[in-house]
Amino acid sequence: MAPLSAPPARPAPARPATEPVPVRRGRALLAVAVPTAVTAAHAALYGRWIVDDAGITFAYARSMATGAGPVLQPGASPVEGYSNPAWLALLVLGRWLGLFDHGTWFGMPDYVVFPKALALLCCAGMFGCMYLAAKAVSARPALLTAVAGSLTAAVPAFVIWCVSGLENSLLALAVLGLAAVLVRASAEGRLMRPSIALGCGLLAALAALTRPDGIVYLAALPIVALLAALRTVARGGGTWRGAVRGVVAATGVSVVAFGVPFGGYLVWRVLTFGELLPNTALAKRQGLPGLDALARPAELVGYLGWYLVLVAVLLVAVALALPSPSRPGLLALCVPLGLALLAFAVLNADWMGQYRFSTPVWPLAALVATVAAGQVIGRLSWSGRSAVGVVLAAAALVSGVGLAGQARAFRAEPTTPLCLVAQNAGRNIAGYAAIVGAPSPTVLVPDIGGSSLAGNVRIVDLAGLADARIAGFWRRGDPAGLRDYVFGVVRPTFIKSHGGWSAMTGLTADARLAAHYAEIGSTVGTTDWVRTDVLTRPDLLDQLRGYFSRVAAPADAEARRAPRASCGPVLRG
Repeated sequence: MAPLSAPPARPAPARPATEPVPVRRGRALLAVAVPTAVTAAHAALYGRWIVDDAGITFAYARSMATGAGPVLQPGASPVEGYSNPAWLALLVLGRWLGLFDHGTWFGMPDYVVFPKALALLCCAGMFGCMYLAAKAVSARPALLTAVAGSLTAAVPAFVIWCVSGLENSLLALAVLGLAAVLVRASAEGRLMRPSIALGCGLLAALAALTRPDGIVYLAALPIVALLAALRTVARGGGTWRGAVRGVVAATGVSVVAFGVPFGGYLVWRVLTFGELLPNTALAKRQGLPGLDALARPAELVGYLGWYLVLVAVLLVAVALALPSPSRPGLLALCVPLGLALLAFAVLNADWMGQYRFSTPVWPLAALVATVAAGQVIGRLSWSGRSAVGVVLAAAALVSGVGLAGQARAFRAEPTTPLCLVAQNAGRNIAGYAAIVGAPSPTVLVPDIGGSSLAGNVRIVDLAGLADARIAGFWRRGDPAGLRDYVFGVVRPTFIKSHGGWSAMTGLTADARLAAHYAEIGSTVGTTDWVRTDVLTRPDLLDQLRGYFSRVAAPADAEARRAPRASCGPVLRG
């Protein structure tokens, strides 16, 4: 392969006199420890809450770790009902090591502790990547990291989804790792080296295997390399042909590095599930974005506060306009931020709230804004610094009030707790099945995380995430076909539906429900039904309704009163 051309090295930012190694290491550790501690303190507001969707990955991890295969429940058909294979792999490893899905850590269930501890470890790694990036563009990387990291840790949308049990923290680590590699390589003139391209490709593969939209970060290196090449040619440092050759070569190495792990998983997916895309994407009908996607990033601006965002954008614009040895690094950092916003824009809006798909945006935006602020403020007089400081403080105060309100609202009513679903769609249904005594009972439910972990009844996934047939109906937009399949083919022993699911599917309005099912009971908009032909004795319906009144409804009410609590040392059916 022809040698890769690179732009000439830039001088690093001026730094203070050399400090002893222990002092530098101490500063770096403190810079990472401070935002990690802030993240942990913020996460404590949400208690032991785990979102029910995380329970789906937990169930797959249990099945795969115990040899049942990639299934929601042992004995079910293989369906890729998860979209986070890298996170799943970490959970499987945790179970093999006895750290997850086995019992308790110092009295706290490991289904709570392990994913939250793993998330906090990923966040610490992410803040470490911030430090490495800051070290390439700032004379005070420890201060910059502590500030940018703490700003990130103050955003509820970031912390909530990092400690939800889902893969968000791992995605943030992969993306910040990629950003750190790009910033350091840009600042040091090493961007076109094969080792850099290799690292960028592998980190992009990790992001793509953590969540499907992570594939967008494969474009980071080509874009940054192209910008660097254009800058070099414009300064007379090379030819267009040499610049293009260097960018193409670096991109090729990165694509190959990406393709080996990602392509390997893709082959396994096709051989195992028969699909190129995860079943979750098919069920959610993720398609090409429309023009309305262009407006979606504005939602994040409104969430954070227009005043603070405006000040940050102005600082970044000024920093990029000023001649500085650190400018290539700052520009390189803006590229993954732009890709993170693009990924957020093109994904379908998520019903869970708190902008679940925005996780990488917050640390990248905080780092870009902090680097820019440091570069601009460092050139100002004391009066200028004071003025900028007052403006930043006022903007932060306004945004802080809004973010605090977001945190309080979510703490009071967190999204679909795992333990609530484990109780009302898992343990309660298992109680019904014990009364009825029907062979091989099934239950149609829209929430399948806690129910698959804590129940012993075969699940039919109304949302289609873990059911390929039902995913097909959602993909085609065919609720009538879905109802025909449910009532004519599946004929579940029990049905549980609530709120929007009842309206979207039309199940509760279908005459076949009233003809073939009897209502057991309702709580807070959720209704349970049983198929009447399994009631082999006249008293069974009364027994079911009695069980609902004495056990199921009170247990459901207790779970709703404590949405941030855990629900026993283990979740077993």
